[in-house]
Amino acid sequence: MIPAEKIIVALDTQDKKKLSSLFTSLEGHPVWIKVGMELFYSFGPEVIHEAKEKGYKVFLDLKLHDIPNTVSQALKTLMNLPIDMVNVHAAGGSEMMRKASEVVKSSARSPLLIAVTQLTSTTQEEMNRDQKIPGELLESVLHYATLAHKCGCDGAVSSPWEVSEIKKACGNDFYTVTPGIRPMGSETQDQKRITTPLEALKLGSDFMVIGRPITAAPNPRASLETILKGI
Repeated sequence: MIPAEKIIVALDTQDKKKLSSLFTSLEGHPVWIKVGMELFYSFGPEVIHEAKEKGYKVFLDLKLHDIPNTVSQALKTLMNLPIDMVNVHAAGGSEMMRKASEVVKSSARSPLLIAVTQLTSTTQEEMNRDQKIPGELLESVLHYATLAHKCGCDGAVSSPWEVSEIKKACGNDFYTVTPGIRPMGSETQDQKRITTPLEALKLGSDFMVIGRPITAAPNPRASLETILKGI
């Protein structure tokens, strides 16, 4: 993949005019579009069709996490949409992920199924304290990633800092999707475990999720092209 195809732009907005402007400004670059909760709940499935019509690949980021039957039935519905990647939360457990994998792999579209490990806004202290998970954060990320791999998922979401260990444990063909990407000089906002795009690539990230450094910039296209030039 060339660098632009490794970038997933998170279009988190409730403003239809801004959404249309972002679609137009990024046109011509083979980036992916991340349709997250804010975008999907604001505009529904139509936003996915619009993105596909404009030539973008779509990552539907809803982090499905529920009992196995509920998740599998939800995925059966989502498989009617022209998505290229979808995710579940690994904390939902092995049965949930196996059922999710069965649904996705048996669909005609068969998008990539990715499992969320630990959010990039989570620190080790927060994991220990709030989730009551002892030990190092890396151990938790690796546990979730290897469990997802065994259950038939195609990859995992983690910070770039865990990528090399995930690849060692699950193989180089197990995709890594990494949020928490911030170009030099960008504000970290609510992300905690972050790297620059170049650092993320060196660490082995397959896909880098970049949102506000592009979408909140005065000129999103220029911001994207600066990132690509830096890579």
